[in-house]
Amino acid sequence: MAITESPDCDLVFYTNPMSRARIVRWMLEETGVPYRQELLEYGTTMKSPEYLAINPMGKVPAIVHQGQIVTECAAICAYLAEAFPEAGLAPQPSERAAYYRWLFFAAGPLESAVINRVLGVSISDEQRRMVGYGDYNLAVDTLAKALAGSSYIAGERFTAADVYVGAQVMWGMQFGSLPKRPEFEAYGARLADRTALKTATAIDEKLGESA
Repeated sequence: MAITESPDCDLVFYTNPMSRARIVRWMLEETGVPYRQELLEYGTTMKSPEYLAINPMGKVPAIVHQGQIVTECAAICAYLAEAFPEAGLAPQPSERAAYYRWLFFAAGPLESAVINRVLGVSISDEQRRMVGYGDYNLAVDTLAKALAGSSYIAGERFTAADVYVGAQVMWGMQFGSLPKRPEFEAYGARLADRTALKTATAIDEKLGESA
């Protein structure tokens, strides 16, 4: 567990255990570097002037590393992989194309397709040309095909892209927003065994119980 209480820590993580910040917690634990957590509450500290100066959206997660602010889960995962190369989570040259392609596919078209489906937003045939994901089934099929040919999203090695894509897949199956397709289940099973994910989940579950 990489959490520290040191006020001198140069990596600060703003979070709430009932949010997408769980993705960043997992990524932080994968890096193994010390970080200080700041727990925020919806409607109060998350909307405070102090936090709005960090993220004007008033949402978590966010990190501040050596004075630099990063928000958005996919961006934070990519940033941390590059900021701490010793963790081996950034892509190798042969992995870069798939790494960036699927990281941003999951953060853009896939998440939009899933959220719209959950919200009951119906896309007509004409509107398919206007939205980046086409339709829900197309987005799901596209991701499934990407996962069918390799162990991880960028090849045969775990990278930071798997933290973000993997979280989307595992949570999607858990909450029913993604189908339990064989490709997704096999991928999720591989990721579920990672020590960093188990550690991050335990931390957030405990925080959620005390909230």
